[in-house]
Amino acid sequence: MPEHSNPELPPLPYDYDALEPSISEQVVTWHHDTHHQSYVDSIQGAEETLAENREAGDFGGSAAAIRDVTHNGCGHYLHTLFWENMSPNGGGEPSGELADAIEEDFGSYEGWRGEFEAAADDASGWALLAYDPVADQLRNLVVDQHDQGALWGSHPVVALDVWEHSYYYDYGPDRGSFVENFFDVIDWDDVAEQYQKATSQ
Repeated sequence: MPEHSNPELPPLPYDYDALEPSISEQVVTWHHDTHHQSYVDSIQGAEETLAENREAGDFGGSAAAIRDVTHNGCGHYLHTLFWENMSPNGGGEPSGELADAIEEDFGSYEGWRGEFEAAADDASGWALLAYDPVADQLRNLVVDQHDQGALWGSHPVVALDVWEHSYYYDYGPDRGSFVENFFDVIDWDDVAEQYQKATSQ
């Protein structure tokens, strides 16, 4: 049986209070240490179930475990990107090759941001900026849960979590203010690095 490394919760790339006032220390602590950890734990549990089922030759519970891997794996992946996409030194606008791509694919930075904010307002999960390698362009995506509305083969470069657990403690029902303040901490250097990785594959 092949050996696979179990997913682990990655440490934050900054202190828990580093994103204040955009995101409070309390929310980052809950969101990272409890909520994100739960996705990692669930993947591990589902993988164990699948391995046991293969060993026993009994696949009665395998479909549900596969769904758990998909759902929680997407949650783990997108949360990891979400943390990496932010920095206490973030904000501003993109530059260089990324800025050129946004202007080419959306007409302007303002055109991209307006569309991204519309995605964030409508999503029941995530707003993503993703590179579509088939069309060779950037696209905004509205993703419900963690995996409904994904685009096969695309590579997310910006992930904004708009589940209520990411903002309700700080903003109440005012999701729009949370989305607006996300742009004060977005780390365009990281996004540019994610874009470079996506386009070089």
